[in-house]
Amino acid sequence: MALLQISEPGQSTAPHHHNLACGIDLGTTNSLVASVMSGETKLLADNDNEVMLPSIVHFGRGRKTTIGREASDYAQKDPTNTIFSIKRFMGLGFKEVSELKNCPYRLLEKGNNVLFQTAIGDLSAVEISASILSTLKSRAEEALGGDLAGAVITVPAYFNDAQRQSTKDAAKFAGIKVLRLLNEPTAAALAYGL
Repeated sequence: MALLQISEPGQSTAPHHHNLACGIDLGTTNSLVASVMSGETKLLADNDNEVMLPSIVHFGRGRKTTIGREASDYAQKDPTNTIFSIKRFMGLGFKEVSELKNCPYRLLEKGNNVLFQTAIGDLSAVEISASILSTLKSRAEEALGGDLAGAVITVPAYFNDAQRQSTKDAAKFAGIKVLRLLNEPTAAALAYGL
């Protein structure tokens, strides 16, 4: 029996028809993906049996993108092309980002948006977040054995509308239908309170 079913009024799934969905914690430091399997909530692991994906992306020469643990190896060697804590840049304008101290990235202003100069080109925070979400989506589809119908993604309670919209845009860019954005404290209450 499902503890919590998320659907729009009048759009519930047909009986005995299961759409594959997952929950994603797009974290500042680490990200996770989980789903309900055989009535139990399970964190989904990668091929190395690791459930946490470090929220780090390295953009190397030859358009090579590395995500997670392997990307963290480049943090010292190639800091301008190794983006970490991208969640902190979501939905922020150039003026807000340029005021951050000790920012190792080469930043560009496009309108009021921020672009990161990388070895593969100029990328927005949405595009960089999408690469992390895409990795989590692949992990979920492999574990669940099919295409995802959508995902619930957690966001900090303090995120404003622009930051929430940027998170939705990143998910869309990664090919994920956002079923809901859920405040992290609400997600914790649901996980531990119920």
